Amino acid sequence: MKIIDSFFIVFFCMAASACKNSKTTEESSIPEGTPVSVTSIAYDTLEEISELNATSVYLIKTPIKSSVNGYIQKVNGTLGSAVRIGQLLFVLKTKEANSLGNSINALDTSFHFSGIVTVKSPNTGFIVQLNNQQGDYVQDGEQLAVISDAGSFYFMMNVPYEEKFFLPGNNKLILELPDGEKIDGVLQSPLPVMDSASQTISYKIKVNTKQTIPEKLIAKVKLVKYFKPNAISLPKGTILSDETQQDFWVMKMINDSTAVKVPIHKGIENDTRIEILSPSFTAGDKILLTGNYGLPDTAKVTVVTPD
Repeated sequence: MKIIDSFFIVFFCMAASACKNSKTTEESSIPEGTPVSVTSIAYDTLEEISELNATSVYLIKTPIKSSVNGYIQKVNGTLGSAVRIGQLLFVLKTKEANSLGNSINALDTSFHFSGIVTVKSPNTGFIVQLNNQQGDYVQDGEQLAVISDAGSFYFMMNVPYEEKFFLPGNNKLILELPDGEKIDGVLQSPLPVMDSASQTISYKIKVNTKQTIPEKLIAKVKLVKYFKPNAISLPKGTILSDETQQDFWVMKMINDSTAVKVPIHKGIENDTRIEILSPSFTAGDKILLTGNYGLPDTAKVTVVTPD
């Protein structure tokens, strides 16, 4: 009888231990929530920027031509040289003077026949084309050089037709050169023609700088499309969307361990934040910032503090 009692006691202890271990195993197998971090709304001044390119150009280039048939005696300048208005560029000697000048002067010294013709710069700028050198024979009307007019220096910005409506609020612009230098510019009138392929309009930008900027340099220009002070916004990382970028939502905490999907309508955005038009979130609402990608509409989460 004692042996039977002892057997039941041992069996009962083993069963109780098994149940305890089973309960512990079940508790440890309960999955923990997805680790996430949270943030809340902020009131910011937001600007939506459109970045466009602008190319430097001299709109006026003046050809310098010979007024006689003759030989070039002197060239005062090289390709790329800066010139002033009225500066001597070429000295020409007519064909007749080159052949008969000395003979005529020998017959009559008071005649002072030289046949020398000077050609001066009609404006201030740069020699962008040089066609002839000293000793060349040129004909009347032949092009000797081309001078860019420094007063016609602009940056030309190609603006998509649908964005031209944002220009009235962007009269003063900042141009960023490839080396990072920034210069001020003033938006001026457009050219009365469109590029048929890209459907863009070319606008002139007059820059305020004393440095020499080469032609065909490409600068970056930022246009402010929208400006909104005191906008309710969230970091970009909180916003989720479908594959077509048509529907947007965030994951909002409804208690300490549960987050739910909340569809939103977004407004303007910048590099880091997006305006939330609806629904109306409060400063106390906790929105998932990290760990939110791929979660179901209702998800168990564990809020962790970023390192």
